[in-house]
Amino acid sequence: MLTPPRTVVRREAGLYALERALQRRGFRQVAGADEAGRGACAGPLVAAAAVLPEGRRGEIDGLADSKLLTPASRERVYAEVVERALAYAVVVIPAEEVDARGLHVCNLSAMRRALASLTTRPEYVLTDGFGVDGLGVPGLAVWKGDQVAACVAAASVLAKVTRDRIMVELDGVFPAYGFAEHKGYITPEHSAALREHGPCREHRFSYVNVAAVSGRDGRPPRARRPVQPGPDEPMERSWASGSTVGVALGEQLRPPAPVGEDVVMEGGGR
Repeated sequence: MLTPPRTVVRREAGLYALERALQRRGFRQVAGADEAGRGACAGPLVAAAAVLPEGRRGEIDGLADSKLLTPASRERVYAEVVERALAYAVVVIPAEEVDARGLHVCNLSAMRRALASLTTRPEYVLTDGFGVDGLGVPGLAVWKGDQVAACVAAASVLAKVTRDRIMVELDGVFPAYGFAEHKGYITPEHSAALREHGPCREHRFSYVNVAAVSGRDGRPPRARRPVQPGPDEPMERSWASGSTVGVALGEQLRPPAPVGEDVVMEGGGR
């Protein structure tokens, strides 16, 4: 039995080369997934998934790994992704759930839920760094995927912009920590605020630096969070819609393929 020739995609081939190669092999709907906030010690973990259209409509000017873009460029690219994507989904995991279930479990669960929430069912999935199982479609974990696959970069921007907006909102609720500036990541200013004020309910008590200033570092990581928030801390979050996990969905109508578009169905077995 003859097997289809191996496809080699080089990193220097550009951000769209991997998806184009998959599409030439018959996987037309390629979804990318990524997260934002893994390294932060405060605020939610946010995961996103996106399916970009084939052809030039799916090529977004300035699209790149969200960490390489300026805030203004991220906002512009975010708007373009939302407008052009065939489908996208964003999942928000609050800090207390990260503490209760563990970071890695929450990370995979959030990406899985974002991918499962897409209104356009993907035929292939690309993820940044970690493989996500249980999707019922083939997939590939790509090292630095947000720098080599457009759909992963799009998901990266969706997750990063969503999380940054949440952190700016939280800065208005907890102004002592400077969340709008460092977005919950560990900086000298954030560490100084933690020492002075102690953690708020948006901090991740399972993290060593937060546990140390809370006086709860002698407990197991998943038992460090206080049962009740402080007396002046509001219980509701507008961004979580009153639930543990918030999902934002978007869908665009798929434009018809242009006349003469060449679609090669090679090696298309699932």
